[in-house]
Amino acid sequence: MSSRQWRVNATTTIRRRRIVRLWIDADAAPRDVKEIVYRASERLKLATVLVANQRIQLPLGYSFLSAERVDGGPDVADRYIAAESQPGDVAVTADIPLAAILVAKGVMVIDPRGAELTPERLDVRDFMDGLRGAGVETGGPKGYGAREKQAFASALDRVLTRAMRGRA
Repeated sequence: MSSRQWRVNATTTIRRRRIVRLWIDADAAPRDVKEIVYRASERLKLATVLVANQRIQLPLGYSFLSAERVDGGPDVADRYIAAESQPGDVAVTADIPLAAILVAKGVMVIDPRGAELTPERLDVRDFMDGLRGAGVETGGPKGYGAREKQAFASALDRVLTRAMRGRA
């Protein structure tokens, strides 16, 4: 194979293989979620961006983590993630309006409890919100414990595997 053919083949392969990034809405992410994300980032050598409107102290020894501090104010971090993320990326957020934007954009989204937010799940959430608005008691979320932490770790692994294989 000539060097020109090799360059063409390498360029084609690079164009087909997009780098997946993991986005964390870090303002409200539980500490346990962040720790799981840090380990996954290092294990998979995955570019991971924590976005918040306050200073984020990144732990030492994790070379694939970065932090973006955005101006304070409502939804500034959400707008940054929505603008910078690409289809095929993965995001972790409990913010439903942000999740709706990202899902529509082709970003895979999970919440800190391990639920993958799909268009269908967002529709159910809107339905439940309507019930609450009408005065129906639907209960609140349970505390965040070991079961939720395990569910998040499993969901993150599943979604990242799919994303890195290129299947949204």
